[in-house]
Amino acid sequence: MKKVNQMAESQQKGVFKAAGLLMVAMFLSRIFGYVRDVVIYTKFGQNYLTDAYNAAFSIPDFLYYLLVGGALSSAFIPVFSSYIATKREEDGWIVASTVFNLVLILMTIGITIGIIFTPQLINILVPGFDAKGLAYTVLLTRIMFAQSFIMALNGISQGILHSYKHFFSPALGSVLYNFSIVIVGVLLSKRFSIMGFSIGVVFGAFLSLAVQIPALIKVGLKYKPVIDLKHPGVKKILALILPVLIGLSVTHVNLFINQNLASSLPSGMISAMRAAQRIMQLPVGIFGVAVAVAVFPTLTGQAANKQTKEFKDTMSLGVRTIIFITLPSAVGIIALRMPIVRAMFEQGQFTEANTIATTYALFFYSLGLIGYSAQQVLNRVFYAIQDTKTPVIAGIITILVNIVLNFILIKPLAHGGLALAYSIAGLVNMILLLYLLRVKIGKIDGTKMLVSFMKTLIASLFMGLIVYLASIFMEHSLDMSLKLNQILQVLISIGIGTIVYIIVANLMKMEEANMASKIIMKRFKKKR
Repeated sequence: MKKVNQMAESQQKGVFKAAGLLMVAMFLSRIFGYVRDVVIYTKFGQNYLTDAYNAAFSIPDFLYYLLVGGALSSAFIPVFSSYIATKREEDGWIVASTVFNLVLILMTIGITIGIIFTPQLINILVPGFDAKGLAYTVLLTRIMFAQSFIMALNGISQGILHSYKHFFSPALGSVLYNFSIVIVGVLLSKRFSIMGFSIGVVFGAFLSLAVQIPALIKVGLKYKPVIDLKHPGVKKILALILPVLIGLSVTHVNLFINQNLASSLPSGMISAMRAAQRIMQLPVGIFGVAVAVAVFPTLTGQAANKQTKEFKDTMSLGVRTIIFITLPSAVGIIALRMPIVRAMFEQGQFTEANTIATTYALFFYSLGLIGYSAQQVLNRVFYAIQDTKTPVIAGIITILVNIVLNFILIKPLAHGGLALAYSIAGLVNMILLLYLLRVKIGKIDGTKMLVSFMKTLIASLFMGLIVYLASIFMEHSLDMSLKLNQILQVLISIGIGTIVYIIVANLMKMEEANMASKIIMKRFKKKR
């Protein structure tokens, strides 16, 4: 029993350490992503150029996530990790090599078709664009296809390294990706306008892949020029991947419908939604994804070794920690939405009207923040037990809800309606996944999660009130025409809110406060 407890404690420490590293990396990556957006919107504003740039990501991203980013990683990591956990690395590398070679072939075919038919695809995606906007979107999309090919290789590399619980190189790659876009984009924008940033996207993808190669060699890269479709591991991945492909197809169809509808709104609304969603995605990317990626290999190993209790404990730990961190983030963003958007973007060609449009969307997007954060872990819980069908069922139901709500809400709420539909879908998906997980594996520590949620909500609402009042006080006390004062208003309010939240959480003796601090301290504590 003592040995089992020591093993569980060791696994938890590993999760804390990995999550801490990933949070720092995600934070830096998002900071550079923010700098990229500031540079773009300051230089170009919200108009047909930025709408074209944002829309140009859609089809290449769809191809990447369909084949690698979502589908393959969801099926590949559990299978490959199970070979690593059960000491069958030779079989694992045959599977990895087969997958790598198949992806190369499929991506080459998909990108070739995409480049040939880009004008037709873009016309379906954003029919509301004028001729100039459509032509520019086509040009940028064709450039972005090169990024899709590189990111496909990048995705497989990350899957292998995460299976070995090696997180540093993939994390560094994500930081360099956004950093490169900023540098290359700024250098080339004078000559190539916003197309310079599209070229920067391609260069950033290449750099992100390059930094992972030494780590792959270190873990024992054993690439083989084979395509063994009869291997049991390959068969398992192909069986797992089909439901995810269907689910991701539906998800991206919803995204395409969103952009299709948004293209009929006034110029700049796609950019306003994109900017607002990026702010909302900051906590999801920094905390939600970091915790989910960190616990995934542990969940997979526990599932492979039939450690049922430890598996449920890790799942509960992940969900509760994410909600503890992201719920107050959502409340804080809502309380500070206008100061945040103004401080981040309002300068140069980004006007006060752009701030209002972005703030409006941000309010509705923030309502779904915990849903999209929690499902980062919940989806991986199902993938760890090699069940890709259940998340697809939940995904299809919620995406259909999203599509229906898009058409209902766009008329009364304009682009805010599309954001609200997106948020409601995220919350519905989270609730469905929890229910289906309970059906699948039995008790999931639901009472503990519910109590944790209620305590977190109380602490968050109290914090939100204090943050709002502090922000209003500074609004009337400082000259808000100065950018420094705008930044100070946001930073001081966040600082006050963080202190208040920590105090209230500790007064309520919340276990999650200790969990979150361990994740952070593991990253900064010196090794003995």
